[in-house]
Amino acid sequence: MSIEENPKFPKSNPGVLNGKVVLISGASGGLGTAVTNAFLGAGAKVAGSARKIDGSDFSHSLFRAFPADVSKEADTASLVSQVVSEFGRIDILAHLVGAWAPGHADTTALAALDGMLNVNLRTAFLTIRESLKQMKKQGGGGRILAVGSKLAVEPAAGSVAYGLAKAALVSLIRTVAAENRGSGITANIVLPSTIDTPSNREAMPTADFSKWVAPAQIAALMVHLASDQAAAVTGAVIPIFGGEA
Repeated sequence: MSIEENPKFPKSNPGVLNGKVVLISGASGGLGTAVTNAFLGAGAKVAGSARKIDGSDFSHSLFRAFPADVSKEADTASLVSQVVSEFGRIDILAHLVGAWAPGHADTTALAALDGMLNVNLRTAFLTIRESLKQMKKQGGGGRILAVGSKLAVEPAAGSVAYGLAKAALVSLIRTVAAENRGSGITANIVLPSTIDTPSNREAMPTADFSKWVAPAQIAALMVHLASDQAAAVTGAVIPIFGGEA
């Protein structure tokens, strides 16, 4: 079955990323699967990374799997090196790694704060830093994309460490945008509210799923931000809140 016939890789933006190489950190899971499929559907060559990922996870000629722990400096540098060895360059980084844990300001342990900073901020810093080095070395610009959270700009009780980490991620992306303005390298972040994934439905079975954000909507926005059509967009912090107030 060709990509044109395969509903797993919808061509809503056919050819918009033909020839581009995208590194997706956090390519597995509910959101990662949707984003990976969207980039493949747009014609990009996809290097999909996660702690556990295999080439058979996405049966597509333009997909390659690169298992890695991007919270570790050496692993992240090796990941970027492997992607460049396979594809020759990195044009786009789509950073999706993240996790949520509950906690209030007066009860959250320091270890819990460190954990949230590690998975939501440290991973982003390392993947962005190593990808930026490669983009600058190869020339021709690039796209840095990240997924944050509504809680980065609209804090809520009971998510103090997570909210702090996601707010810092917004600052990181805006800093990268400022440091690379005029270079052809852009950096933008999308802030979804609750994402409609199987794991979230299992965790919150009584919620109104109709108000949640579909992974495909986030994926489509990221494909647009990665394209030449969004070359003038950088430093943007884009809410995608769905039906949640």
